[in-house]
Amino acid sequence: MTVQEKSEKKYDFKKIESKWQDKWNADKLYLAPKKPDPNNKFYMLVMFAYPSGDIHMGHFRNYLIGDAVARYQMMLGKDVLHPFGWDAFGLPAERAAIQRRLHPEKWTLDNISVSKKTLQKAGISFDWTREINSCLPDYYKWTQWMFIQLYKKGLAYRKRGFVNWCPEDKTVLANEQVKDGKCERCGTPVTKKDQIQWYFKITDYADRLIDDLDKLPGWPENVKTMQREWIGRSHGLEVDFIIESSGEKLPIFTTRPDTIFGVTYMAISPEAEILDRLHLKGEYAARVEAYKKQAAARTDIERTALTGDKDGVFTGQYAINPFNGEKIELWVADYVLAGYGTGAVMAVPAHDTRDFAFAKKYNIPIKIVIHPDKSTILKVEDMTDAFVEYGPMVNSSQFNGLAGEEALEAVSAYAEEKEIGRHKINYKLKDWSISRQRYWGCPIPIIHCDKCGVVPVPDNDLPVLLPRVENYLPRGRSPLADIPEYINVTCPVCHGNAQRDPDTMDTFVCSSWYFLRYVDPHNDRLPYNKEIANAWMPIDLYVGGVTHATGHLIYFRFFTKFLHDIGWMDVEEPAKVLFNLGLVQDSKGEVMSKSKGNTVSPIPLMEERGIDITRLAMYFTAPSEKEVLWSGETLTGVEKFIINRFYPIISNFRGNNPDLKYYFKLEDLSQNEKNIYIKLNQTIKKITESLNQLHFNTAIAALMELVRDFEPAGIKNDLLNDTVILKTIQLIAPLAPHLAEELWEMTGKTSSVFKSEWPGYDPNAITGEKITIAVQVNGKLRDNIEVPTDATEELIEKEAYKSPKIQKYIENSKIINKIHVKGRLLNIVIK
Repeated sequence: MTVQEKSEKKYDFKKIESKWQDKWNADKLYLAPKKPDPNNKFYMLVMFAYPSGDIHMGHFRNYLIGDAVARYQMMLGKDVLHPFGWDAFGLPAERAAIQRRLHPEKWTLDNISVSKKTLQKAGISFDWTREINSCLPDYYKWTQWMFIQLYKKGLAYRKRGFVNWCPEDKTVLANEQVKDGKCERCGTPVTKKDQIQWYFKITDYADRLIDDLDKLPGWPENVKTMQREWIGRSHGLEVDFIIESSGEKLPIFTTRPDTIFGVTYMAISPEAEILDRLHLKGEYAARVEAYKKQAAARTDIERTALTGDKDGVFTGQYAINPFNGEKIELWVADYVLAGYGTGAVMAVPAHDTRDFAFAKKYNIPIKIVIHPDKSTILKVEDMTDAFVEYGPMVNSSQFNGLAGEEALEAVSAYAEEKEIGRHKINYKLKDWSISRQRYWGCPIPIIHCDKCGVVPVPDNDLPVLLPRVENYLPRGRSPLADIPEYINVTCPVCHGNAQRDPDTMDTFVCSSWYFLRYVDPHNDRLPYNKEIANAWMPIDLYVGGVTHATGHLIYFRFFTKFLHDIGWMDVEEPAKVLFNLGLVQDSKGEVMSKSKGNTVSPIPLMEERGIDITRLAMYFTAPSEKEVLWSGETLTGVEKFIINRFYPIISNFRGNNPDLKYYFKLEDLSQNEKNIYIKLNQTIKKITESLNQLHFNTAIAALMELVRDFEPAGIKNDLLNDTVILKTIQLIAPLAPHLAEELWEMTGKTSSVFKSEWPGYDPNAITGEKITIAVQVNGKLRDNIEVPTDATEELIEKEAYKSPKIQKYIENSKIINKIHVKGRLLNIVIK
């Protein structure tokens, strides 16, 4: 059958798509090499999925972006790693299972099976031989191994403290899992609970996590800003106030040492340990205890909001300001959080808005120690709010008159000289609370022995298997605590009676290292081979949502740095480039989410309109970083383009096998041939740039223009005609892979289009015809330059400045204006 006869057949997408998926699988097209050439590899990674239901259009968009990049990189000749797996433990899966009265294991594994079939049907180029599942023992064995490595280095520790508690999910939440004071999963207001927890000491890495953001030019600035603000590094002075009743030092951190003489009270967090050492008695003890219970019912967001009424209770005790010896009142106020410094802050009502309102409410003295300038004198009775700017110090002993940086440094230097304070760096970031009082998670590999204390499970006893439990519902403590055969064990050190830790790990622990398991997923002796990991790492492009900016995207950076420090990784950052895709919204403008029940499955669309048409419609709807308001209307336009314009171009193929690296000479071509050759090369350049920027919508638009302008009747050069068709097929291949493969084969090619080399463009055939621009200086003609017909004003000016004839007039002059007459003239006005 001739090419023309084949092309006259209907575009049978079902037959074509099934055929090529079978062939790709048979040929192992997506199989990544075990160890790549480090200088010619591309690690393409999309965030792995919570298997809490089938894939919807939001997921579909995410995976399509990665697929187009992976296929494009194949055609660039790279060793491509494009793996996939399942973030299967944790609250999302367990909550969904509870709602359906199913066991989380069955719910999770069933969903993985369904979702995997959907992804395979979509033709996503994942290397399924590297599939990982975080809820299977062959994976979580190594999550437990990671925990033990952290423990051995003193970075995993256990302590009692106040934690975020979700009353609905009956478990602890990390700070990063609390959004606007509510559980990010169920939306329940979060309270505080005093509980023993395991923590990872991520604060030891705070400086590196901030400083190394400067080494990530390929990360979005908004994500880097969010991480800097979340870590919250601030420089200041730690001052040793003295508790009057006991003489105990109370270190207080401040970023405004210039206001130290204006401190009139101290605000202590209701959860601060110092309260227990005040030994309050009588009515003061009763009031504080009642206030602590009241504060526990409030969320951190409510407590720390800049707006709203603030309250507190007086302890009846005082501290001494070491700078002036003055007694200051000690109050308990819940706008202070226990995790900040020592859990207490100095209050300067005259120069802090929140302190001012609190002092006014409780008739606490207000003392002015900063004036706006030397000629403006503030009076307490005239103040309606605090003066918070910098200015000359007053009422501050020998520091009077100092202002700004000079004042800050002078006060700090005095504190260090007198040994009453020291320079200090403080952070908002707190250690990562990783214990979860839920069933569906990775067991913590720790044994508690009365004689030996905390004992890590020996490596040869890993994994600690999660037992099958029918009654797994949350009950305020881990369901595993009620299983004697799980909890009761023999201590591996003294061989006496001991107990396992009953909690499971935060699911974010599982996702903090998963990208490393992909490089060596079947290794049963190690989490991964270091040599192989170093060849693949870092990730070249990581695609996912910005919602993970202060959670997973900090945690996986922390793990990478830790693994680097213990010799398991050469790199210190996991991903060179991070891309945050826009979310997919339903027709009402709501973000698609399984929890909202507003998701749209891609399956019916793929079955009715075809996989490639559904893919192209998603690509074409908007730039990848923008949100998408999904509707089926885009499908119609794309479908018409494919069926009526693109697929039929194969009928014009003339059976040649041109050298696709050959560049035609413009002077050998007719005008029609020259036009299409220039258009082809412009399109190659445009699509290459678009794919590099993940702007697939503009790539498709450029393809539509090229196909529109392709008129075979005006092309006498058979090799040029077939070159245009072959390169057009290559250009659509990353976006519509099944269609491209079918057309590529119809031209007589026997190997995959993805084994062909991505087309380069002829630099001499990009701009087309040139025009002459007259260049004047102060209205007098000084030179003529040639520029492309589509040259921008910026390009014309750039070319003009290169001219020696122009340079001699402008080199020692100031250009005050530039006047363009489109396509004709540039007048440079100087003085």
